[in-house]
Amino acid sequence: MQDSFNLKPISYVNGTICLPGSKSISNRVLLLSSIAKGTTYLKNLLDSHDTQHMLNALKKLGIKYSLSNDKKICCIQGIGQAFNLSQPISLYLGNAGTAIRPLLSVLSLHKNQVLLSGDNRMHERPIEDLVDALKQGGAIIEYKENKGYPPILTRGGFIGGTIFLNGDISSQFLTSLLISAPLALNNTTIIIKGNLVSKPYIDITLNLIKCFGVNIKHDSYTVFYIKGQQEYKAPGNYIVEGDASSASYFLAAAAIKGGSIKVTGVGKKSIQGDIEFANILKKMGAIICWEDYSITCTHNKLNAIDLDMNHIPDAAMTIAMVALFSKGTTTIRNIYNWRVKETDRLSAMTIELRKIGAKVEEGKDFLSITPPVMFKYSNIETYNDHRIAMCFSLISLSGIGVNILNPNCISKTYPSYFEDFLSISNI
Repeated sequence: MQDSFNLKPISYVNGTICLPGSKSISNRVLLLSSIAKGTTYLKNLLDSHDTQHMLNALKKLGIKYSLSNDKKICCIQGIGQAFNLSQPISLYLGNAGTAIRPLLSVLSLHKNQVLLSGDNRMHERPIEDLVDALKQGGAIIEYKENKGYPPILTRGGFIGGTIFLNGDISSQFLTSLLISAPLALNNTTIIIKGNLVSKPYIDITLNLIKCFGVNIKHDSYTVFYIKGQQEYKAPGNYIVEGDASSASYFLAAAAIKGGSIKVTGVGKKSIQGDIEFANILKKMGAIICWEDYSITCTHNKLNAIDLDMNHIPDAAMTIAMVALFSKGTTTIRNIYNWRVKETDRLSAMTIELRKIGAKVEEGKDFLSITPPVMFKYSNIETYNDHRIAMCFSLISLSGIGVNILNPNCISKTYPSYFEDFLSISNI
């Protein structure tokens, strides 16, 4: 395993990037395809650690599927119902939140006995709000180590009903319930307490559920109404669009040091909220061109912004990097949920940004960044967080190099990222 990756200074970027499949969409459609009636052919599936954890779990749950040699095409034979296991099993899901959370809800529908666990960081990521919601619907769930965190054991029992869910920690909790509730015995009403974070990710979930034949109604994201005893139906062929969060690094690179970069696989017709990143770049001064399935960014003078980015927390990290090359102080607000991601991203970004010379103010739920007077060469600790590794590759556009520690953490979502980044770079 490579201990570090030293990026030399990059003078100019230009070109086209064909994006890998979206992680958020890939793991959702893998699960939906498994519990749908019929066969689904998934194309442009993401091949990464997170999707591998989901596929391994589905195989252990008895799902039959076949993968192409490049692992981008997957044919899944759906079972037409929730998982109903004859014996206890355990599932290891690494640090894949998009796997452990929806699987917990779906596995809680029948009297299964399933232990769900992950790596050390997963055992530090909160899941209590989802567990409490499932228990309100009749599920029997036990914490095996620390209350509120995996590993957890579900014994099934969820039948639906009226559920109150705290919405301000992770949208994945609601996604999990929305996927499982149509298969529950009774109708389900989910009432959101507080402000729902990352609403665009809920739009992804609702869009995909609709593709599999189920419609869910809601009142402005505050109350969701789901009929029980429904059946998901395989859509036949489904093409996974490119990962909009991954697009942010290339679009940012163009804004900083282009030339122009065109990313293909996302565009005006994308269902991912993170495409809003391109509009934020435009507000900062970059030149953006939209097509149905591509976005092109061209370099221009950049200025600081002050913006609530609760709706795009992953792409907001890339804005923190663009801030280093912008005139003025940029403030990214309402991002408390950075703290419960793959690492405490607010703390980690503050530490690493200061290393390279930026002036940073860290609050409970915001980050203010003033560009360095002079960039400093640094060894960037990635905290085993793929997005920190990819974000800090952009420091190489500053006129100095950067050394990324534990670069292999990008395998969580984008194993070929550094190769693709260098493909559009002139050193």
